[in-house]
Amino acid sequence: MTLDANHQLLERELAVDDPWRLDNSSFEQERYVQMLQMSRCSGEAASALEVGCAAGAFTEMLAPLCERLTVVDVMPQAIERARLRTRKWSHTNWVTCDIQRFSTTEQFDLIVVAEVLYYLKDVVEMHAAIRNLVSMLAPGGTLIFGSARDELCQRWGHAAGAETVIALFVESLSEIERRHCSTGSANEDCLIVRFRKPGGSSEQPNCGH
Repeated sequence: MTLDANHQLLERELAVDDPWRLDNSSFEQERYVQMLQMSRCSGEAASALEVGCAAGAFTEMLAPLCERLTVVDVMPQAIERARLRTRKWSHTNWVTCDIQRFSTTEQFDLIVVAEVLYYLKDVVEMHAAIRNLVSMLAPGGTLIFGSARDELCQRWGHAAGAETVIALFVESLSEIERRHCSTGSANEDCLIVRFRKPGGSSEQPNCGH
């Protein structure tokens, strides 16, 4: 799927009240519960990065877990909706940018990137985005990745999904924990993985369910 086609798709999806049924789907709520549990494993983060905020459903859950939160999304409509939803939090920095081009000298203790990377054009672009994310993750820091699986993403017209991206992440990060969320629906099947960057002194145990 081309970049222009992806933007058009996202614009159409963001035009409705509850894009991707993030507030009303039991599958999405369970996915958020799992991601939040993994995010809490290392305690409160001094600095966190969320890549891709959709309409802010998970941003609202993540904000209380960190002292500073940076939210990056390529779609200004998503940033605006998430900003309105989380306006009670004053420690959030909003950035409209492609994750391949986003750059900061800040090192994040926690990065969450879910249901985002498969929108990139191909595996080469995914790999570039992953290298960028890894460079911004502090030594000993945690990265939470979630995605629909390869077969499902390819059926949607994307280049790749969870299994491919996980293999790229483990080139630089250690996989600590993996969870599988699925239902009987053919379109509800994802993997969520917690990674740790080598270095630092923090222990990251398996949090359990």
